[in-house]
Amino acid sequence: MSFEGWLIFVAFWIIFVTTPGPNAANCIQNGMTFGFRRSLWGVLAILTQATAFLLLSAAGVTALIVALPEVFFWVQLAGAALLVFLGVRAWLNARNEVKMPGAAGSIYGRALAIATINAKSLAGYLAAFSQFVQPDVAIWVQMQVIMPTALTLTAISYVGYTALGAGLGRAALGAVFNTWVRRGLAACFVIYGALLGASALPGRAA
Repeated sequence: MSFEGWLIFVAFWIIFVTTPGPNAANCIQNGMTFGFRRSLWGVLAILTQATAFLLLSAAGVTALIVALPEVFFWVQLAGAALLVFLGVRAWLNARNEVKMPGAAGSIYGRALAIATINAKSLAGYLAAFSQFVQPDVAIWVQMQVIMPTALTLTAISYVGYTALGAGLGRAALGAVFNTWVRRGLAACFVIYGALLGASALPGRAA
């Protein structure tokens, strides 16, 4: 991955992990309820899920490139379209209250369940890998850059949400889930999807 490509990936991942959703709401509520230090178990659970999804996504994309290299182009376009879809859906749902899944158990267990069944997570990981992985470079070489970057940004984001909950209480929910904040981040998904989809077309034409 080139430095320019890495910067684009960083920008995408920041938007991906800071967009308010069930994980963010759970981190804020944990911080409000259990305090900052104890709630870090929830962040650890999100990082567990992120690690698993990163490895699974990498393995799946690798298998696709090896078995059906021509299909990879169409997967790139589908991934870009998926980002646009996620953005449009987030825009339309910006006024709606985020519904928390009814997962029970410890702080870690509940956070892991919420992160795993979050549809945005799976779609986002697959879309990201279809756009940023270079077919002509070994995937596990690229993962040496992608994984530390993604996990570091994920940790910073959800530690931040946990700290907001611990420090601001319910006021944090109002600030984070403000309609226009959510719509702004949703628009970023749409723009990213459109730009990434367009960037795949010249390579196909060549």
